[in-house]
Amino acid sequence: MVEGFKFTGDIKKDSYNLLIKHDRFIIAEHTLRVARKAKSLAEKYGIDKDLVETAGFLHDIGGVYLNDERLEVSKSLGLEILPEEEKLPLILHQKISRVMAEKLFGVHNQEILNAISCHTTLKAGATSMDMILFVADKIEWDKQGIPPYIQELEKALSISLQFASFSYIKYQLQNRRNLKVIHPCLIEAYEDLERIILV
Repeated sequence: MVEGFKFTGDIKKDSYNLLIKHDRFIIAEHTLRVARKAKSLAEKYGIDKDLVETAGFLHDIGGVYLNDERLEVSKSLGLEILPEEEKLPLILHQKISRVMAEKLFGVHNQEILNAISCHTTLKAGATSMDMILFVADKIEWDKQGIPPYIQELEKALSISLQFASFSYIKYQLQNRRNLKVIHPCLIEAYEDLERIILV
């Protein structure tokens, strides 16, 4: 995937150009928007904006691999593959992105790597950085049109990151008939956030 690609050391430029090299134009533009949104949320919530921005640039770098390649790539990397991920390999891009961020882009900050590895599903015990990347990814989604959950999500975001994350997952679970799988980390995150919010 990186044959003939020259890394400059500029993560924003390199991640974007690697995606473009593989014709992932929509993902490339999505990552820029997510990084920008994540940075603005980090400023609002007092989180290191440079770390969050880096996570935004790299969160979908695993998207250089097509969905039908992700299962084999994950196996070759020795990643744990859950039954839900085997059924819907799309989800594996968050785990692949973490490996690529570390091995190809030299990112060793665990906060960044952890946020990347759960940006699609979130997880129980999520940090503020995890939730910022998760929420930014949903606000700046990679589909056309306005996300159907955006009003509720932004209203919840005015309260807290926890409420915003909970709001999105609640929407997903209420519309589970549209989901091919329900990832166990999503359920665990929902239950964890519900406990926090209802205290």
